[in-house]
Amino acid sequence: MPIQKDLKKLVRARMQKTGEAYTAARLQLLNKQQPPQPDYASLAGMSDATISKRTGRTWAEWVRVLDARKASQQPHRAIAEYVSSLGTPDWWSQTVTVGYERIRGLRDRGQRRGGSYEASKSRTFAVPVETLFNAMHNARIRKRWLPVKVEVRSATAPKRMRLTWDDATQVQVGFYAKGAAKSSMAIQHEKLPDRASVDVIKMKWTEYFDRLEKMLS
Repeated sequence: MPIQKDLKKLVRARMQKTGEAYTAARLQLLNKQQPPQPDYASLAGMSDATISKRTGRTWAEWVRVLDARKASQQPHRAIAEYVSSLGTPDWWSQTVTVGYERIRGLRDRGQRRGGSYEASKSRTFAVPVETLFNAMHNARIRKRWLPVKVEVRSATAPKRMRLTWDDATQVQVGFYAKGAAKSSMAIQHEKLPDRASVDVIKMKWTEYFDRLEKMLS
């Protein structure tokens, strides 16, 4: 009751100041008292239109669903498995999980839950996917465009590769066919120490891709 009395006093004061009717003045005051909706899309790093199209839910809807599950208190894998169980495709389950963790302050942009950072980069090249895979897998060819000593930890031709960098960071590489004579390479450079390292390694990968593109052409 005291809250309602205070509100009525504020409404009457606004009516005297603005000349508004009681209902209009009350509505304006209530709107001012409501906190603004957080910009979930900016925090997550992906638009509402895209996430809704791919998963059937906007970010606000995902936040409600996952908050009800107390997901912010759960590890990454458990959240991703729950999102997947709701019928979300595997890749988009990870996207929703990472976006939710960013929204709830569990990780920064480019940061993993464990505290380390990662950088992603991709580019499409005018060559078959087998040629692109070989440009990374073949050590002699790789040295022509990638001036870094790396160890190939695992490889599945012509789909994926796992590398260890000369500074002990790790790189996941995916290769994707986009027709008979076009393909893309997507890298995820992991275990970076800080946000500044993310910006640096992204610039380096831009240079590496430029060298690779020139070599392949």
